[in-house]
Amino acid sequence: MGKREIGELRKIGLIGGMSFESSAIYYRMINESVRGRLGALHSAEVLLHSVDFQRIVDLQKAGRWDEAARRLSDVARTLEAAGAECVLICTNTMHLIADAVQAAIGVPLVNIIDETALRLKAAGCRRPLLLATRYTMEHGFYAERMRAHGIEVMVPDAEGRTLTHNVIFDELCAGQVLDASREALTALVEQAKSAGADAVILGCTEICLILDPARLPLPGFDSTAIHAEAAVEFALGGQSVSRAA
Repeated sequence: MGKREIGELRKIGLIGGMSFESSAIYYRMINESVRGRLGALHSAEVLLHSVDFQRIVDLQKAGRWDEAARRLSDVARTLEAAGAECVLICTNTMHLIADAVQAAIGVPLVNIIDETALRLKAAGCRRPLLLATRYTMEHGFYAERMRAHGIEVMVPDAEGRTLTHNVIFDELCAGQVLDASREALTALVEQAKSAGADAVILGCTEICLILDPARLPLPGFDSTAIHAEAAVEFALGGQSVSRAA
């Protein structure tokens, strides 16, 4: 890295396109936060590599996670070579391979699970409902990393997991936001509240398109907003990247 000028922002590298609907939200949130903090016409230094999501989905469906890890590691190395000083994988599901991506680069990877866990702990929440893709809810990587922070996540029953997964892939990733699906997801939150949940994690980066975390039966934690804000903190030099406790 060359010498940094006084007040210069660190460059944020985004691995996006999974889906591009949520990647657009990342870009807007990051830049709005920088402008809000620094004023005037300030915006973030962002490098975005947007992948072809269908190719990633095909790998997910085939269980070819090693190949997906190689693909995203290549992207991360490209971002680092272009000057990124941290990297974000702009999707919860692909954090299944986050450790492999981190191992491939020399700059920090800002982990969405760790950052969300820190927010939950700060709010005193220890038993959140996780709404996410089937991969995130069922593969164990998310719950295991949350458990390292002292948090035990709940997930919907099999029918609820199928509903949530289908809303994400069939609707939100395709740019569709349906009132009936919003009502169905909110009902899952109500059920979890009755079962002892103390919060809800919007654990897919598209779910903020359909659910407002401030208008749910439980305190809501939007992983997209949390992840984007963590990137801004890093860019401004305000914190180190979090690690599992």
